[in-house]
Amino acid sequence: MNDYNRLLLENKSWSQERLEQDPEYFNKLARVQTPKFLWIGCADSRVPPNEITGTKPGEIFIHRNVANLVINTDLNMLSALQYAVEVLKVEHVIVCGHYGCGGVKAAMSNDSFGLINKWLRNIKDIYRLHRDDVNAIKSEEDRVNKLVEFNVIEQLQNLSKTTIIQKSWKRRQSPELHGWVFGLNDGLIKELINIKPGAEIDPIYRYDHFEDED
Repeated sequence: MNDYNRLLLENKSWSQERLEQDPEYFNKLARVQTPKFLWIGCADSRVPPNEITGTKPGEIFIHRNVANLVINTDLNMLSALQYAVEVLKVEHVIVCGHYGCGGVKAAMSNDSFGLINKWLRNIKDIYRLHRDDVNAIKSEEDRVNKLVEFNVIEQLQNLSKTTIIQKSWKRRQSPELHGWVFGLNDGLIKELINIKPGAEIDPIYRYDHFEDED
């Protein structure tokens, strides 16, 4: 049996198991999704959001990309963010990186990786801001992991700079923003930073009026 067919067979087994546990499982799942969380995480296959948080389908709205970036020109990420915040009305937005991130490690090198160079440039900018702190660390693994943390913190700040978040803070005092890092070696999540609704934002990035307001 090839790997592709194995996935289909595993899906059938999973479906049957869910029905045996709860005959109404898929009927309930199909009705509506009301997640309280938006997860912006890395695309790394070793960091499955539902599994590492013990949550069920329907509990977390998920967006993933290389190195869990929040970029103000990424329409894919912004569309997911807007839908989660304005339609689903999530109460929490989580940016979760992971130690040993290949994207962060690649951004710290001088190697060229083709098209993804343009994406990794965003991490290089963070490295430039924190290079003294990062380069003072002797171990390469620890240097990468330190930049992983700086990256998560910066992406959370990027979230707070969006009109989507600022408008929601003004109108419904939600969502709260969380910056986490997942450890591949121990399976534990480390909480780095929280930003409460209405938190102070650098005036340069603050919006006092939104175009759909009268």
